[in-house]
Amino acid sequence: MKNLGNMLKQAQQMQTRMAEMQERLGELEVLGQSGAGMVQIAVNGRGEMKRVKLAKEAVSPDEIEMLEDLIVAAFNDAKGKIEGLVAEETQKLMGGLKLPPGMKLPF
Repeated sequence: MKNLGNMLKQAQQMQTRMAEMQERLGELEVLGQSGAGMVQIAVNGRGEMKRVKLAKEAVSPDEIEMLEDLIVAAFNDAKGKIEGLVAEETQKLMGGLKLPPGMKLPF
C-alpha cells in the first residue's frame, strides 16, 4: 500500500507541475509568418491567436484569396512552433517518462 501512496503523491506533484507549465505557456508567444513576412501572426502557448499584422502590399481587393492563404500559412507556422515548444516543455516535465504511442500531453 505504501507504493500506492507514493504513486498518488507523484501524480499530484505531476498535476501541479502541469498546471504551472500551462500557465507559463499561456504567457509564451511565438510569431508565425508567411509571404516573406508580409503576414505575421502571434500565437500563445495555448494556441490562441493574439495578433495579426499585415503588410500594406499584402492587402489588395484583387488578391483576397492570396491573402487568405498567407494568413492560414502564417498561423500554421506559428502553431508548429508552439507545438514544438510545448513538446519540449512536456518532455522536460515528464523527465524522460515514455508515453504510449499517440498519447500527447497536455491533454
